[in-house]
Amino acid sequence: MIEKIVIVGGGTAGWLAANHLVKRFDGSCVEVSLMESENIPTIGVGEGTVPMMRQTLEYFGIDEGKFIQRCNVAFKQGIRFEGWMKAKGGQGHAYYHPFDYFAAEDTLIKHWLAEQTHPLADLVGIQSALCEHNRAPKLITQPQYQGAASYAYHLDAGAFSELLKQHATETCGVHYFNADLQEVKLDADGAIQSLVTSVGEVTADLYIDCTGFASLLLGSAMAEPFVDKSDILFADKALAVQVPYQDDTTPIASFTRSSAQTAGWIWDIGLYTRRGVGHVYSSNHTSAQQAYTDLERYVGRDLDSLEVRSIDMRVGYHRRAWKHNCVALGLSQGFVEPLEATGLLVFDVTAKMLADTLPSAPQGFSTAAEKFNQVVQNMWDKVIDFIKLHYCISDRDDSAFWQDNRQLTSIPPTLQAQLERWRYNVPDQYDFSGKFDVFNLDNYLYVLYGMSYPTCTDNNRLSSAQQKQVTGRVAQITRQRSRAIELAPQHRDLLTQIRQYGLGKI
Repeated sequence: MIEKIVIVGGGTAGWLAANHLVKRFDGSCVEVSLMESENIPTIGVGEGTVPMMRQTLEYFGIDEGKFIQRCNVAFKQGIRFEGWMKAKGGQGHAYYHPFDYFAAEDTLIKHWLAEQTHPLADLVGIQSALCEHNRAPKLITQPQYQGAASYAYHLDAGAFSELLKQHATETCGVHYFNADLQEVKLDADGAIQSLVTSVGEVTADLYIDCTGFASLLLGSAMAEPFVDKSDILFADKALAVQVPYQDDTTPIASFTRSSAQTAGWIWDIGLYTRRGVGHVYSSNHTSAQQAYTDLERYVGRDLDSLEVRSIDMRVGYHRRAWKHNCVALGLSQGFVEPLEATGLLVFDVTAKMLADTLPSAPQGFSTAAEKFNQVVQNMWDKVIDFIKLHYCISDRDDSAFWQDNRQLTSIPPTLQAQLERWRYNVPDQYDFSGKFDVFNLDNYLYVLYGMSYPTCTDNNRLSSAQQKQVTGRVAQITRQRSRAIELAPQHRDLLTQIRQYGLGKI
């Protein structure tokens, strides 16, 4: 039987894993421990999430009001992409990828393809309008983790890790100790025999590697090969800075702004007391100085007075995330640029999957690992396809970066095949049949048609009965949108109220 699990490394990935594992083994004799070194700083810039994080926090039993109060939280209702296509008619191009899900109503997309008089998000849901009017997705009177619209969060990554740590150790019984990892001892088969640390030798049945890009267990000690994907996703550097608001009346955006640049893009994430802004770029297509200048121009102020962090990004994943008695989660497992909040999403999904599928005894590790690795590799490949989609269907040609992104040699064959199919068929549910497809039909529809992908519509015309039905549905959505704008509070106002009063108990 499994008796002891040791997580090496904290940060968001480590503490998510700790909470998922202790939740799984609640009431059992399995000891879950986390070892963290105070001498190793965390990356700490994963500030955007997707709605699954809301479900995870509710599953953990964390009070949403306290979470919002402690982690500098603002609500996130999607992403606004700006400049990812050429400007047309004297106006810059922009579109929303919100959390409204509409693909089950396939007549809506067929209607939009025939008309295309409004942005897709404006036609099919209410969320883009809430974002445009700085409205919140819920009322303070609504129960925790529920809202008038789907939502995720913008958050302070460091404070979030501390909240998860407190919940895991004080509420759930995770054992925590501070120590430096000095050596990883392997047995004759290549499995981990023990960890030599600054506080003594540590043994366990299962070791979880959450040591970040260094991947000290799986990558360094166990020499598991890394599958480099920088030939597909070119962005390998980031500059990150925290920008204060002008004053406490500045509207707080309830969406992530993603602004395309000549060699990458800039994220702009509004928290309650500040913005987190960062420039993701390709070092093969621009210099660090030019990236800094582009970020400074975007922020609109001298950055020398602020702390700008430079981050090297290793794009790809380890061939096997689970090897012998070691599982890598978080950055130790893999990473792609933070477009669409991929980082925390994959960290959360894989941590929960590990907890749900972990066998009761080490004798079951081999077969469990085989399935886990298959699912995780497929997950990363699907994520990479989706991120690449944003680049390769752009019509921008103002720099080598955008031109290179359209080269067929940089587009995965799986994505090429899908794009060819979608020239003549609207994407449908059969294109996304995998349970662990991280991004689904709705996500693809928003990006494809937000970027004007040329699907032939000849075979997608509605019958007169369908057209009558969809006209009524569009009118209903229009009324719901107007009503939502009228009733929803200002985003900043709601956050201020929650910070003062909290939210009703779960």
